[in-house]
Amino acid sequence: MRIAVNAIFMQNNPLEGFGNFANQIVEHLIQLYPEHQFLLVYDRPFDSKHLSAPNVQSIMTGPPARHPLAFLTWYNWSLPRAIKAFKPDILLQPYGFSSAGTKVPQLLTLHDIAFVKYPEFVPKKQRLFYKFFNKKFVQRAARLNTVSDFSRKEIAEHYRISEDKIDIIPNGIKPIFQPLSWEEKEQVKQQYTEGTEFFLCTGTLQPRKNLLTLLKAFSIFKKRQRSSMKLVIAGRKGWGMEEFEEKLASFKFRKDVILTGYLADEALAKLTGAAYAMVYPSFYEGCGVPVLEAMQAGVPVITSSNSAMSSICKTAAVYASPVVPDEWAMHMNFLYSNESYRSQLIEKGKELILPYTWEHTAKAYMDSIMKTLGA
Repeated sequence: MRIAVNAIFMQNNPLEGFGNFANQIVEHLIQLYPEHQFLLVYDRPFDSKHLSAPNVQSIMTGPPARHPLAFLTWYNWSLPRAIKAFKPDILLQPYGFSSAGTKVPQLLTLHDIAFVKYPEFVPKKQRLFYKFFNKKFVQRAARLNTVSDFSRKEIAEHYRISEDKIDIIPNGIKPIFQPLSWEEKEQVKQQYTEGTEFFLCTGTLQPRKNLLTLLKAFSIFKKRQRSSMKLVIAGRKGWGMEEFEEKLASFKFRKDVILTGYLADEALAKLTGAAYAMVYPSFYEGCGVPVLEAMQAGVPVITSSNSAMSSICKTAAVYASPVVPDEWAMHMNFLYSNESYRSQLIEKGKELILPYTWEHTAKAYMDSIMKTLGA
């Protein structure tokens, strides 16, 4: 089988979100299925050693897809032209966009419809682009896949398509997220929090992550417990964080809140493994990878009661309303004062996370490919 892949984000550099998802899936497909030929199509210079194998061919075609007009030009003209000579059986579109310029069956990955459910959390230009084009992208696709049953139901309902046309491809979790020894935890705490325990929240800093509720909850917790516990927020700064920065500057417990900025995977895995608990108050997620990373690292999780997290994490996490800081503070307090309950959550999380490997994810994706082709 000849498989063409839209590889615009498959670069040998730090990736987040859907970029990492696509990169990991394609890397494992290449390894697991050497009998198939892969054509990776880039829109900018790429590292020829990255994702290289005997069954891989990589090419570049412009223009770089860095603004809406260039994006549409690349998808509808450059990409179809680039794959024509390869004569692919299928075209993988892992970033939520499809092409109007090819008759090759396209398998589209759509993680969620956050721009529909919470449009205020998406930059205006991006929101307008999605609103105008996403329905067309979905209609062009021969088949879709997404990261959770929660997202599948929302996508099917919004675009009025059958759930049978959408496969669930769960996220894999990187194996570097593992429980740490006592000595390792102490080293990490010395590095970030002067040796004290900490709650952790990770991910790109943007309004959808609901960090204002987290600050309020942490304030309530600190007033009730009067402990040395700190709050560590790890992730690169995104858009729309002016209000959070303003509130944080005058926050009563500012000295107990640490912003790390972006961390490489190795550092993030260590930080996660050393946390007392993961607190993840996001308003909306199609999956919620940080909570799964925490579970694999042996860390208990408090997360939002809406979105996909409750359907994925089941009884292995505790839940709070994203708009009620008191609920978050209550759970933070209970975990802090009840080590037995905390240990129970850790063990449930370790059990729940077992299927979330990239090999399992890649095999599920290959099943989706075969369904697309009617095999």
